Amino acid sequence: MSSILEFFEVFISSYDVFLNGLWITLKLSIASLLIACVIGLFFAILKISNIKLLEWIADAYIWVVRGTPLIVQIFILYYGLTDILLIPMFWAGAAGLAFHSGAYIAEIIRGAIQSIDKGQGEAGSSLGMSKGLTMRRIILPQAFRRAVPSLGNQFIIGIKDSSLISFIGMQDLFGVASTMGSNSFNFLPYYLTVAVYYLLIVLILTIIVSKIEKKLAQSD
Repeated sequence: MSSILEFFEVFISSYDVFLNGLWITLKLSIASLLIACVIGLFFAILKISNIKLLEWIADAYIWVVRGTPLIVQIFILYYGLTDILLIPMFWAGAAGLAFHSGAYIAEIIRGAIQSIDKGQGEAGSSLGMSKGLTMRRIILPQAFRRAVPSLGNQFIIGIKDSSLISFIGMQDLFGVASTMGSNSFNFLPYYLTVAVYYLLIVLILTIIVSKIEKKLAQSD
């Protein structure tokens, strides 16, 4: 009972500090996911290129990401990048998260592209379009529509994964909870508070993705 009371006290009294952490979490998640989408699209194109070397490069990247823990990838990229470049912690962290999410987004986009009927590509060719133009104007728009549910799930996973960035010193939501818990020697109320914030973020994003899916279904 005392833990529940402490949770409500922390939730109410520390909202300003957690809102700062929330802002960092949202900025970091948006930046990393935008970069991950670019990475994912790039490697998805490599994977369907029918050029063995490019396919091997894409497969190797996806294999490395899937075969190693995210926290290890973040540490390697963070310390590797900051040793080579004078890069802010925020962007080093975003790069680590993007490197990880990009592999999963690549597989989502690849599957969506390959689910489009081959006749669509043939139709583009019959109109005199190049393969690149056909991909941009005909294939990709349809593929992204089909990928929305899976991309939405991956974005939710990416937001939750961003909590690991606190291990390199960023004061995101989880970093704030850990710091305040260490200062008070009482972690549970702060971790319960940060859990509520993540639940709210995921709930809002789930509703947004659901509405987008319904709109796309109606337009079909």
